[in-house]
Parts: sequence; structure tokens; C-alpha cells
Amino acid sequence: MNRIASFCVDHTKLEKGLYVSRIDGDVVTYDLRMCIPNAGSFLENGALHTIEHLFATYVRNSRWTDGIVYVGPMGCRTGFYFLTRDSIPKEEVISLLRETFRFIAGFEGEIPGAAEAECGNFRDHDLAGAKAVAADYAAVLDGWTPERMAYRA
Repeated sequence: MNRIASFCVDHTKLEKGLYVSRIDGDVVTYDLRMCIPNAGSFLENGALHTIEHLFATYVRNSRWTDGIVYVGPMGCRTGFYFLTRDSIPKEEVISLLRETFRFIAGFEGEIPGAAEAECGNFRDHDLAGAKAVAADYAAVLDGWTPERMAYRA
């Protein structure tokens, strides 16, 4: 079998950040790297799950809702994939993600979609952990530019 593109990225060189992982037609896959791969610190399941709920809810209710395709965690627990239509300029993606992670960092209240009837693992949430991760990642995105979205060789 052919190796998929994400396995061809040298994970020993990845830093926290925001990268364009691939472009398929009009869909852009962004790699939101929130932890340095293989460095021993990974997103805890409860925090990751809560970020997923808040992240998806926020961006799907944003001004860019029609351009949002998918939000989902990486199996390695080092970040998220964010898929958008290419109609959203990269500068706007950065801005939306800054807003999103600031929103998560300051969120108070009931986690959207976290009731038993709405979620397949409704007991596994960690709002405090999600807020801490989101605050850290929002700081990573400060000053981020489209020019920094390419993986380093």
C-alpha cells in the first residue's frame, strides 16, 4: 500500500503550530499541532473530547459555517485536523482559530452536546483541562501567518 501523506511528514521536526496538511480539490486540511510529537506530553482524553465539542460548535456557528467541513482529533493525541473549503482565506482561518481557542480558554457553562442523549462518551469531559490547552494553543497562534503554515523539511 502507498504511504499516506501525513505519515510522510517528519514528526521529529514538528513544533506546535498550524500547518496545511493537504489540499484535495476545494478542501484544505489543516494540522493544528498542539503538542510536540513523541515528546512525552499528549492531550488527555477528557480535555481533547471537550475541545472537540467546543471547537466544532464554535466554528460551525461562525461567519464561516458554510466553509467548515470537519473538526476532529488526531489519534496520536497531539492535535486536531480542521478541514475547510478553500473559499476561506488562510488569514481568516488563522483569525477564526485564534477566536475559537480564546473562546474555549474562557468558556464557562454546560459543554455543548455533552448530555448522554447527545454524546457517545458523555462522562469523559474535562473543561478545566480543555481551557488550559486552549489558552496555550491560542498563544501559539499569536503572530502566526500563512507563510508559517508549511511543514519544515
